[in-house]
Amino acid sequence: MTEFSALVDRVEKLRNTGVLCIGDAMLDRFVYGSVDRISPEAPIPVVFIERETAMLGGAGNVVRNLVALGAAPAFVSVVGDDVAGREVTRLVGEHGEIDPCIVVETGRQTTIKTRFFASHQQLLRADRESRMPVSDAIREQLLTRVERLLPKAGVMVLSDYGKGVLAPPVTAELIRRAIAAGKRVVVDPKGSDYSIYAGATIVTPNRKELAEATSMPVDGDEAVVAAASHLIATCDIEAVLVTRSQDGMTLVTRDGTVNHLAAEAREVFDVSGAGDTVVATLAAAMASGATLVEGARLANVAAGIVVGKVGTAVAYAEEVVAALHHGDLAQGESKIMWSAISAAELVDRWKRKGQKVGFTNGCFDLLHPGHVSILTQARAACDRLVVGLNSDASVQRLKGPTRPVQPETARATVLSSLAMVDLVVIFGEDTPLSLIETLRPDVLVKGADYTIDTVVGAEQVQSWGGKVVLAELVDGQSTTNTIRRMNGGPS
Repeated sequence: MTEFSALVDRVEKLRNTGVLCIGDAMLDRFVYGSVDRISPEAPIPVVFIERETAMLGGAGNVVRNLVALGAAPAFVSVVGDDVAGREVTRLVGEHGEIDPCIVVETGRQTTIKTRFFASHQQLLRADRESRMPVSDAIREQLLTRVERLLPKAGVMVLSDYGKGVLAPPVTAELIRRAIAAGKRVVVDPKGSDYSIYAGATIVTPNRKELAEATSMPVDGDEAVVAAASHLIATCDIEAVLVTRSQDGMTLVTRDGTVNHLAAEAREVFDVSGAGDTVVATLAAAMASGATLVEGARLANVAAGIVVGKVGTAVAYAEEVVAALHHGDLAQGESKIMWSAISAAELVDRWKRKGQKVGFTNGCFDLLHPGHVSILTQARAACDRLVVGLNSDASVQRLKGPTRPVQPETARATVLSSLAMVDLVVIFGEDTPLSLIETLRPDVLVKGADYTIDTVVGAEQVQSWGGKVVLAELVDGQSTTNTIRRMNGGPS
């Protein structure tokens, strides 16, 4: 098996792997708006707020990434008895794959990070937080719950954001119990004293954190290796994975083995949460039986996908596989996707850049001039064109047992090779309605043999301000006619 095949196979093995994540849960809020004037009170922009979203941040984002990769995480954390804490608990509960153990500490401020965006740029981040260590009573509750969950986990993750959940006494005890249970420990560290992580299998500092922890230079491969080796020797850690932004990653192990991994992202749009993605992917890979090198390589690919997205995003297993298959790691921007959720994130990214997104759909069994004409007209009506492609099963239901002539992978490959097509999304339903509602395109295109009233999704697209375009048809061109002619019949 080639290295490429082994990594793809490794992604498949992430499914249902048990990972126990303990750390500081946060609420990430995103406020989006527009700026068209400067305040008369001070030389600052006035943001007209248009929409707000909230998602799990901090250690919660590690868990979100684990879910996206198909793992089965358990999550232990502490929140305050406040609105933000209840929101964190609700968001965790939305993921049925998570085994949640969220402890509420009265009087604690749940950490909230609020980011303000306008014109696709972040203007400001405002934080509310408590950095006080959890109380003795809460610490005992945490340890009790971890003791119950540890046997089911392949790996323990400590996601330390310095907000009090993983204060030194807790950290040392958690690592001790993990080692006693024969579990490996992945640490996303905080602060400058890494001796508190003694016994951990691997820590994942970024370049700046490595410099702060060692007081050593980190400019260049040799310097990074020297600093990481110093951590291993002085803090009793088995390995260090250094994330180095545009310079990729460096993995150093106790036996002196060094692996430099080149950066995979071709376009960096937002680095928020990329470290969480690295930790989650590495931990899930280790839990599935991967070596540290295999885990680091998968984490590198996943990080390359996430930095091409907006906000504290996640990398889905399908995106990692597509990136490995196609080598296109700028947000996993392979032209073929099987996941509507992954496609929606890419569409949202295009929209944030001010691009108009169009959508059309069909079976596209045998590509002919009529198809090319509709696709060309569709592309002329937008900046980015998404094609919804019926799966083999749905084509058979719609067209009969002898169809499709070409399997979905072949049809998708042909479509994706066309310059006017930016993305192909395969869907299994008889109609693309669910896909349209997920993607929310600006333009919906169908052939002129339809009327607007009969186009599936027209009502929905128009409801959010989009438009429907009926493309002119090429006379006599259809897959059915093509097949009939191939079989010697009349056209």
